[in-house]
Amino acid sequence: MSDKKTIVVADDEPFILSAIKDTLSDDYNVLTAADGKAALSMIKKNRTDMVVLDVMMPEMDGIEVCRYMKNEEDLSSIPIILLTAKGQIIDIEKGFKAGIDAYIVKPFSPARLIEKIEELFARDKMREKVKKSLINGGLK
Repeated sequence: MSDKKTIVVADDEPFILSAIKDTLSDDYNVLTAADGKAALSMIKKNRTDMVVLDVMMPEMDGIEVCRYMKNEEDLSSIPIILLTAKGQIIDIEKGFKAGIDAYIVKPFSPARLIEKIEELFARDKMREKVKKSLINGGLK
């Protein structure tokens, strides 16, 4: 079993899925889904460390997947990045209100996606470190 972190990527455009998988697969275990419902099934079945979602997808859109995850105790702490062509302020606000951690507008730079993923993993690692420190008697 690999010690790579697992990222579930959902987008209904095969080219985008392929490009993201190619970009991330050296460093991460990447699982792909063509719609929100399939993504949610993968997220539930696998130890998922992060999710990258398109907004406009069949079955369930990215916002619906995000809302579902944030309402499930065992899924609510998984970081979510929305990667979408919907770049209007109202769309971005909708994403953050649903509980996402980051918003990237298409067309996107693969380097920007990698940067955001690393940033969110580093943030979560720091939060865990602080949490452990507080449990063990405070920061030292």
